[in-house]
Amino acid sequence: MPSTNFVRYTYFVDISHNEAQVSITERDIMGGLAKGLAVIETFSAAKPRQSIAEVAQASGLDRATARRCLLTLAHHGYADWDGKFFTLTPRVLRLGTACLATMPLPQIVQPILDDLSERIGQSSSVSILDTAEIVYIARAAQKKVMSVGLMPGSRLPAHCTSMGRVLLAARPKAEVEELFKSHPPQSRTALTRTDPADLFAELANVARQGYAIIDQEVELGLRSLAVPLFDARGRVVAALNVGVAAVQDAPEALIDLYLAPLQRVQAQLRPLLR
Repeated sequence: MPSTNFVRYTYFVDISHNEAQVSITERDIMGGLAKGLAVIETFSAAKPRQSIAEVAQASGLDRATARRCLLTLAHHGYADWDGKFFTLTPRVLRLGTACLATMPLPQIVQPILDDLSERIGQSSSVSILDTAEIVYIARAAQKKVMSVGLMPGSRLPAHCTSMGRVLLAARPKAEVEELFKSHPPQSRTALTRTDPADLFAELANVARQGYAIIDQEVELGLRSLAVPLFDARGRVVAALNVGVAAVQDAPEALIDLYLAPLQRVQAQLRPLLR
């Protein structure tokens, strides 16, 4: 069942840990809206077209509830229905676009990201953590190194991405343990690390060294290097990475090539993120 957690990044929206959370009670929650959002979240690049039964299974809702949610979305133009299968329409993009448009972070980092990618000749991105996934909020593309096109709003698993690992490394271990229990790490390639003990050891290493390297764990042929982005108070609010084709002799070559430019951007952004 899709998580109902909100995007977690302390600088902007940390609903799960701020004082506002204390005042929200069960009677304040609109169950119908929560179910509709759960239905929307079942659609993905891997499952763009689904039947009522498929949505019910993926969302954890009963068929009747899933059907009402889907028909409501279709009635209001957020989904198309051919009599059996439902697909989301571009109208859904209004929800994500409105969110990104009100976030200060993408507006601050995009020009700096563009300059970074121009200087190093590689694609770079900034993302935040949303439960067990990273969400891209800014991207400057130079070369396509992934089979899937990435853009603001794109999502990838946190456990096997460089940005995900620097973000997870900044969270309390108990919180990450619960996350891995509710969202068990899945393999994307033969090189993906999925053993929790192995991942915790790697997260400890990432926290100690201040960066993460991924070698073809999210997609074969792709390597990436990421650093955390701090706000002016020293809190990790996002992650910055560079993604490249796996052409170097060893993934550690990325350190000499790109760590210094990423750290310069890290330092440049810190006083701007208040």
